[in-house]
Amino acid sequence: MADWVASLDIDGWSLLFAALSLVAGWILSRLARRGLTKLLVRLPSLGEGVKTAIVRVVVYAIILLGVGVALGFLGASVQPLLAIALIVGVVLILVLRGIADNFAAGVVLQTRRPIEVGDVLTSDDIEGEVVELNGRAVVVKTFDGRLVHLPNGTVLQQPLVNESAHGARRSEVEVRIGGAADGMPEAIAEAVRAVDGVHQREHVDVLSRSRSPERQVYRVRFWHHPKHGTTVSSAVVDALAEAFAGRGIPVTVTSDPPAAPLTPPFEI
Repeated sequence: MADWVASLDIDGWSLLFAALSLVAGWILSRLARRGLTKLLVRLPSLGEGVKTAIVRVVVYAIILLGVGVALGFLGASVQPLLAIALIVGVVLILVLRGIADNFAAGVVLQTRRPIEVGDVLTSDDIEGEVVELNGRAVVVKTFDGRLVHLPNGTVLQQPLVNESAHGARRSEVEVRIGGAADGMPEAIAEAVRAVDGVHQREHVDVLSRSRSPERQVYRVRFWHHPKHGTTVSSAVVDALAEAFAGRGIPVTVTSDPPAAPLTPPFEI
């Protein structure tokens, strides 16, 4: 310690610059505290403990930087201190890499807001409603009742689909009608529009897939609330079956259109 003190090169100017470094470090730490506090207010999902820890780490780092610069002006060797700080920093980066990646991704998600609590998303083969956004993961409640924690880093790396972005989602069913009756597209569209939950502001599309004297096949597309796809599709299937049964027309309606069968060329 005596040798270290003896190595100091202290004069009036060095004391002045050292004092200015300490004051500048203190001022910058105060400004950083205020700026970070205002920034972290925009991330309501982060806990108060996490916010406080972030602010303290940044403030202490700036103060230590000011102390190091002040010691440098006094002629003290700060290389060992910098080496130790570098080693500790590298170890922390390696240990906390996954946590830091998820935290940084969480900041991006909560500032850019591609999704919000209450949205329906599809990511990494998971589909459900967002119930929480935090510093580590996006918490999703799937439609079959599971609670899934998707790491923020994974959500940013994988394709992310916000099903609620436009307030509606399209579903479709396939209708296979026996015979060659006329006016089927209009009858199908009318029956679908009458179903509770089918949006009226978007058109019901009835697209012909195949027509022959023995059978007509249509693809029916309709819009509904993003969370009600299964319920509305089931109601549409029932409504179409009942509508054509009342007219004595044989019909098959499915919400899961099957793959086209392999048909010999002479039967196409």
